[in-house]
Amino acid sequence: MNVLTIALREVKVGFRNPWAYSFMALFSLFSLSLLLINAQSFVQGYSSSTSSMLNLILYLLPLMTLLLGSFSLTAEKEEGSWQLLSTYPLATFAFIAGKYTGLTVVMLTIVAFGYGLTGVVGALTGRGLQPATLGLFFAFSTGLVLLFLAIALVLGTFAKNRWQALTAGVAVWFFAVIGWPTLLIAVLGQLPYVWIKSALVVLTFLNPAELVRLFVVVKLGGGAALGPEYYEWVRWIGRPEGSLVFMGLCLVWIAVCAGLANWIWERGRSRG
Repeated sequence: MNVLTIALREVKVGFRNPWAYSFMALFSLFSLSLLLINAQSFVQGYSSSTSSMLNLILYLLPLMTLLLGSFSLTAEKEEGSWQLLSTYPLATFAFIAGKYTGLTVVMLTIVAFGYGLTGVVGALTGRGLQPATLGLFFAFSTGLVLLFLAIALVLGTFAKNRWQALTAGVAVWFFAVIGWPTLLIAVLGQLPYVWIKSALVVLTFLNPAELVRLFVVVKLGGGAALGPEYYEWVRWIGRPEGSLVFMGLCLVWIAVCAGLANWIWERGRSRG
């Protein structure tokens, strides 16, 4: 067995999962709501309408990804599939990488279907989003999927069952998306002024939702709305090599999470 075999198996299982189709319908509904927002105020670049669209995606997609990803791994434990797979000459890394690849295909299919439906309906009604804006929304969604799926690998590794995965997934989503502004203000308010910018950089790197959001906002031309604390972010993201640096940061995030999940699974496998 190799990475491709595990990935193909995960894709088949993923598209048999009713949760996947429920999330597909929900994400499609949210995607169509972007057209309603766009109809009220034509979107070009960064605006209040664009910000509302980004928030809609940010509220839904990370939670979907965390739940589907962590449930997939805990199901292997609950149903005994991992005990069977571990008897084969299958490397733990191949198992983790295959799960991640297969889940990525499932999640990006859901995202592509939602945006594709939005594009078709928008073209038919004459209220469609600008192609560049829609492309950045897709890039935003892809970044969220890849990073939060990496976190889901870790959550699914630690969780012993789906209930634990559900609790952990909702907690991570709440702190990373809903509670983040409050936590950020609370932490930065306790630090000396000279430390604030450095702490802001570190904390932003620790939150994939905020990292991806800042990148897309700057690319949409909304860097001025972020405030002076993010001046350096606007500078490096706006450079030609900014996208490559951002992708490198995402790869580091994914590698760290996948490495941690692999190490924990390998320890459990060696201990039987």
